Amino acid sequence: MNTPETYPNRVRSFLFEALDIRGAWVQLGGAWQEMTAGRDYPEPARDLLGQMAAVTTLIAANLKQAGRLTFQMRGSGKVSLLVMDCDEQLRLRGMARAAQGIVPGALPGLLGEGALTLTLDTADTRQPYQSHVPIEGASLAAAFEHYLLQSEQLPTRLWLAAGADAAAGLFLQALPGAAARDPDGWNRVQILADTVRDEELLTLGAIKLIERLFPEEDVRVYDPRPVHYSCPYDPAKIYAMLKSVGQIECESILSEFGEIRVHDDMCNHEYVLDAAAVAALFR
Repeated sequence: MNTPETYPNRVRSFLFEALDIRGAWVQLGGAWQEMTAGRDYPEPARDLLGQMAAVTTLIAANLKQAGRLTFQMRGSGKVSLLVMDCDEQLRLRGMARAAQGIVPGALPGLLGEGALTLTLDTADTRQPYQSHVPIEGASLAAAFEHYLLQSEQLPTRLWLAAGADAAAGLFLQALPGAAARDPDGWNRVQILADTVRDEELLTLGAIKLIERLFPEEDVRVYDPRPVHYSCPYDPAKIYAMLKSVGQIECESILSEFGEIRVHDDMCNHEYVLDAAAVAALFR
């Protein structure tokens, strides 16, 4: 069993070899804590973001081509925005936007009406691929199950959990030949997986969790892949943005405030430019 100091920050894929059902497990500790450090998110928004970090990692780890995967949930409720971004090296970053003072509840009560947007940016395409679906389901897991069923046409189940110290998830998907291999296989593994508790997702390693849930099944477990939080300072992005604003506007801000402050919401970084830095930027 893991403690907050030993959460592994990794994802492991596995396969029910006799059933044509695939799965994956993820557990995030330090990476998740880095993402939320200094954010002061309300607990319900923090936990939703943690669940989104887990499911985004699971989906990114199963991509067939290298690229950057971004999920965005926008809604009309107290939690108005959830964004999670992961690349082929499983470098993760994300943010939430939420009102203070919200209380825990089902997804529709927190997010309100909204949409889930996927953006996939690969080196093989000029324009990123995008898809939008309405947010449906009482939980974030249910919303992503609906999305994956619509996009991949394969039955998929998710179990997600998150707290202050860790975020975790379990993914199961029936492959096209699953029903022919064992007509009851998909139903059986779902029933077994439904017995998982949030505490088990957050504390048990992949092998122990699979042994606990599927003791009679023949499961091949693949090597783990590390997951990292990655949101480095990027002054060049800020300089390019200020150049697009223009020298006159920047100097106007300087004359009023004495400096220019730019906050990067995604990475929670603050950039401060004084008069000399702005002059050098436009020189």
